[in-house]
Amino acid sequence: MDSLKLEIKQLLIEALDLEHLTPADIDDDAPLFDTDGVGLDSIDALEIGIVLRQHYHLTLSADDESVRGYFRSINTLADFVASNRNTAGNTVGDSDATLETTAGKGD
Repeated sequence: MDSLKLEIKQLLIEALDLEHLTPADIDDDAPLFDTDGVGLDSIDALEIGIVLRQHYHLTLSADDESVRGYFRSINTLADFVASNRNTAGNTVGDSDATLETTAGKGD
């Protein structure tokens, strides 16, 4: 699981242009979307959804309230990825709307 957490940190640093951070700077349990944690915003959440789709073949439902819980920290993201790898290619959540299609609406 530690290697998965490191991989997720590296993917997020690269995808979100967080060059000022190293994987060691991101505590596994720090809130990703809190100024006391990593300080990401809603656009970053969309990017994380795209990264999860590209690297792990997971698609998240944008309307599913449980998605927020998955994005809380590196630990919750790693748990989510580890538990859903077997269902790769399937949408996780109840809605047909995915983060990928939501991200493309403003283009």
